[in-house]
Parts: sequence; C-alpha cells; structure tokens
Amino acid sequence: MTFATALANLSALTVSGIAHNYSVDSVPDSLHRAQLPALLVMPIDAQADQLFAESGHAFEGVAFADGTKQVQYTTTNLLLVAPAPQGRGLRDHLPTFVSAIDAYMSALSADIRLGDALSVPATVRIEPALYTHGKTQYVGCAFRHTWTISL
Repeated sequence: MTFATALANLSALTVSGIAHNYSVDSVPDSLHRAQLPALLVMPIDAQADQLFAESGHAFEGVAFADGTKQVQYTTTNLLLVAPAPQGRGLRDHLPTFVSAIDAYMSALSADIRLGDALSVPATVRIEPALYTHGKTQYVGCAFRHTWTISL
C-alpha cells in the first residue's frame, strides 16, 4: 500500500455528524459555517507550533536488507467544529465538539487499519485546541495519526 492510499481511505472515513470530510485534493482554502463540522486531511505541517511540535517533520524509514520494508508516517486529520466564539466563550460549542470527537474515534475504531492500507493499526493522539484555517480560528481537534506502511 501507499501513503496516498492511506490518505484517501482516511478521507473516506464516515463519521456521524460531520458535514464534510475533505481529502488532500479538496481541502478548501477557507470554510463557511454550512461546511462545519469538517474534517481536513492534512499531510503537511500547517501549524508547526501545535500539530507537529513533538513528532518532527519527516517520515521515518525502517528498512531491513532481507526483511520487511516499512515507513512510519505522521499525518493529521483536522476536525473543525465552529468558528472560535466571540464573547460568550466556548461553552456553546463543547457538546457538539465532544460528540464529534467520540464519533470520530468510533468510526476509526471500526476501520483502524484504514482498509488494510496500514501494516499495523493506527495510533492516534488527540489534540483539542483552537486552530486557524485560512483567516479564521476554529474550535477544533487535531487527530495526529502515526501509521506504519509496508513498501
């Protein structure tokens, strides 16, 4: 399998309550309220201080001369729930936010190897925060995936 296949399978993940799930080919430059909540497949470090601070920026290759050749990839599926609220705070968005995280993990647990694109089940680190996409800040969550794919 390939990294591209795993990314495509991630974008095809059906998550209850998510309005749109954008693939690498269709990530919009900006989002409108009607497109939220949305999942964006982000194989690139768009927000270095938040998304990839500990993991580094590179793919890690693990190749053995006569054995299995594998690569470990780190990618992010970015959940954007609503524009960051002005005035009243986050409280209004928290129930939707928590439900979206639960729905995401439920959907992923049903296909933890993304249609067998991954050699081993994905590991996912969940990072709730305020994320900027385009010129807007959103209540969101970065699902940071670590994948092992055999070459």
